[in-house]
Amino acid sequence: MKRILTLIVLATVCWSTSLAQTSMQMTGSDQLCEKWIGKHFAKGSIPPFSFTYDGIPSESFLKKWKYSRTAPIVSENGETQRSFFWTDRSSGLQVECRVKSFSDFNAMEWVLFFRNVSDSNTGTIADVKAADIRLKSSASEGGWSLFHAKGSEASKSDFMAMTKEYSVGDTLTMMPYLGRSSSGSFPYFNVKTPSGGMVFAIGWTGTWRADIIRPCEDSFSVSTGLKNLSTYLRPGEEIRTPLTAMIPWQGEDRMDGQNILRQFILRHHYPRAGGHPVQPPICSGFNYGDPYPCNEYTCLTAEYAKALVHRYEEFNLLPEVFWLDAGWYKKAADWKNGYNWANAVGNWEVDRNRFPAGLGEVADAVHDAGCKLMVWFEPERVVKDSDWAYEHPEYMLLAGGGKPVPHAIDRKTQDSFLVNLGDEDANRWMRENVARLIRENRIDYYRQDYNVDPEWFWYSNDEPGRNGICEIRYITGLYRFWDYLLSEFPDLVIDNCAGGGRRLDLEATSRSIPLWRTDYNYGEPIGYQCHTYGLSQWLPVSGTCLTRSDAFSTRSSFNAAVTFNWKITSADFNILEMHKRMAEFHDIRPYFLEDFYPLTGYGDTTSDEIWLAYQLNRKSDGTGRILAFRRSDCKEDRIVVSLRGLDPSATYVLVNQDTMEEYEKTGKELSEGFELVLPSAGSSLFFKYRLK
Repeated sequence: MKRILTLIVLATVCWSTSLAQTSMQMTGSDQLCEKWIGKHFAKGSIPPFSFTYDGIPSESFLKKWKYSRTAPIVSENGETQRSFFWTDRSSGLQVECRVKSFSDFNAMEWVLFFRNVSDSNTGTIADVKAADIRLKSSASEGGWSLFHAKGSEASKSDFMAMTKEYSVGDTLTMMPYLGRSSSGSFPYFNVKTPSGGMVFAIGWTGTWRADIIRPCEDSFSVSTGLKNLSTYLRPGEEIRTPLTAMIPWQGEDRMDGQNILRQFILRHHYPRAGGHPVQPPICSGFNYGDPYPCNEYTCLTAEYAKALVHRYEEFNLLPEVFWLDAGWYKKAADWKNGYNWANAVGNWEVDRNRFPAGLGEVADAVHDAGCKLMVWFEPERVVKDSDWAYEHPEYMLLAGGGKPVPHAIDRKTQDSFLVNLGDEDANRWMRENVARLIRENRIDYYRQDYNVDPEWFWYSNDEPGRNGICEIRYITGLYRFWDYLLSEFPDLVIDNCAGGGRRLDLEATSRSIPLWRTDYNYGEPIGYQCHTYGLSQWLPVSGTCLTRSDAFSTRSSFNAAVTFNWKITSADFNILEMHKRMAEFHDIRPYFLEDFYPLTGYGDTTSDEIWLAYQLNRKSDGTGRILAFRRSDCKEDRIVVSLRGLDPSATYVLVNQDTMEEYEKTGKELSEGFELVLPSAGSSLFFKYRLK
């Protein structure tokens, strides 16, 4: 009797949620996105999103609203876009869903817009699920799993792979911390049923929300949206919600789906400069870190910067990009009065005492050496005692909206404003000022940091009855700001830092690259191995720094981009060793843009007692690279790994780059097990392989 009652309850749950959701069978032709879009966005169908309007669920009224659609528009890169509209004739609320499919991927994505086309306020829009979809499987065997990752917290475990096995009734809600899209939680996840899976990627550089539920035996319920949205719209007003991309996949290996995501991002959500995809760069700083009480580059001078460029040139260690980080602006060098890089933001003019001719003379020296110049900015956060704060107080958002700030709010938030990017006048003023600085100082890479949690600014500045409006206006304003810079400077590259890897959503990756993926302990190799291992399962491009030139430390920092933060004025460094490490990186860099496979499992990789190894596989020519690390407290001098993505019938030649030993193995043999050996703890292996 108890078992029968349980089944009745479960069936009721399934029935009660099925009306609100559009389903996809995870096998067969139902997984074909173009066909699925045509079926489920058709007139009379329940679309794969939902919301409430004055408390009434959309599935109960949306079929009655006026329906229309645009003809498909096909772009040169194979994207097909069309819009679907539902309009309430009585209240004037119009819902538009802009949907894309892709000829080179079985993938789809959409963005939901709400628009008031009447002369009076709409009712209240709430409970918005920008994507609301049911993934169904009739298979009785196999796991129901969610694969996801931690976001950035400036910790060794940043981007760590996480797995949740689902029983019926299980649920998980994911949201980032306090307003930065990959702070704490990560806006990419992979849902696996017994008969197929779906990778999800969220594009919203604020506080998104995702709910993954297994309501009954045969399905997953997945929805995405915003944490905080309940508002009416004024006449003529429009808002948007997060972009959600979805990629169905088949197979047993989670990385089959996630490698498709990596390639999808490179093709359709990756920035271009000069008409070409951005090449992840090799960077170097200007002898990073000034002596206390200076910090970052607060005591750097133009003459010293130019001398360092010539020093790199003399040693034949020129990077592709010279990186000038925080501290070049007014007041930052006034350490005698307690100023530094962090509490001087908002004084956005070049410090002419240290750079008499501006940063342009440094840029000229960099360009003469054949390199590019990157310069750090943090324009959104404005310290209250700064030029920008005094010049335009009307453009500033105050945490708490003028009310007392709770003691738990951090000091940066209490001492700062945010430029109100949702205000068009403020947005125009900020983008024109930043563009002027880029132009005057001949900057090639614009680095944007964001060392503040913005939620308290947004939510406390919402008007009554309009929860979420400030965030929506701010985030869409951020996109206008970035898009303006990229339009004004077609060759410009934006580096997106945000306190180290805390804005890595799909909208951000479309416009920027993360060259500093975490603020975790600078140069600590074990943490950097963990970050590459975790983040590369989702994103093809990220970067970090290294501060030493030994093989173990340097290889620990490898990714598609790297910053060689070597102190080339120090006798502790060896020029020949630095050359060798740079050559290794030149070799391995393009492989990070191909398929990535973790070889030593998932989950917590932070221990000093383990091996960590991964494979970079290039299917196009049958070549690849393997990096492996035996950590300092690991007692095992060998480990067996199973390579993936290889042709089982082909023969491969593997070469150990440290010993030059060669091995010949078939793809089948390598998939069944390949032994890696390191006699010494705290050491690394670097293998190349190719088809025989």
